[in-house]
Amino acid sequence: MAITRRPGGRTARTRAAVLAAVEAELLDHGFDGLSVDAVAERSGVHRATVYRRWRDVGGLLADALAAGREDDWTPPDRGSLAADLTALNQDVVRHLTAERSLARALIVASHRSPAAAHALHEFLDDRYRRSEVVVDRAVSRGEVPAGTDARRLLVAATAPLYHELLLLGGAVDDALAAR
Repeated sequence: MAITRRPGGRTARTRAAVLAAVEAELLDHGFDGLSVDAVAERSGVHRATVYRRWRDVGGLLADALAAGREDDWTPPDRGSLAADLTALNQDVVRHLTAERSLARALIVASHRSPAAAHALHEFLDDRYRRSEVVVDRAVSRGEVPAGTDARRLLVAATAPLYHELLLLGGAVDDALAAR
């Protein structure tokens, strides 16, 4: 469901309040405790407004993930492909292992909602697209050949982290991001 947004004013304040409430409720109570009514109460936005705009928990989660694509994040430039990939991986590790990890909570919740799953796919697609510059820089420095598939390289570098941390529940050590 596409949500029409105006750039500011009451609509932006309402969205910000609701998304902050979604994040807090998800972190405090998990997916099973997340409800439109709880978000409405926590945000101070009338429940009819929340239902009309977001319809259900899946719509709330999808918009929370969409909001993540609206930032100005860019991948770091550490001067080499290995250093850039390590910095990207450190970012992933930090977000997945934070004490109250919104990233982890959203990923887990996305498996319970088709709308959230689609939004997570779009979020990750956006992050990988933005990260392609890491491989472009490596091509320019002669570290990898021209025509290197940036997406495949980036997925190969980051996927083991998601597997280790989310699926296996592995321990985090200082070398994890570099491995």
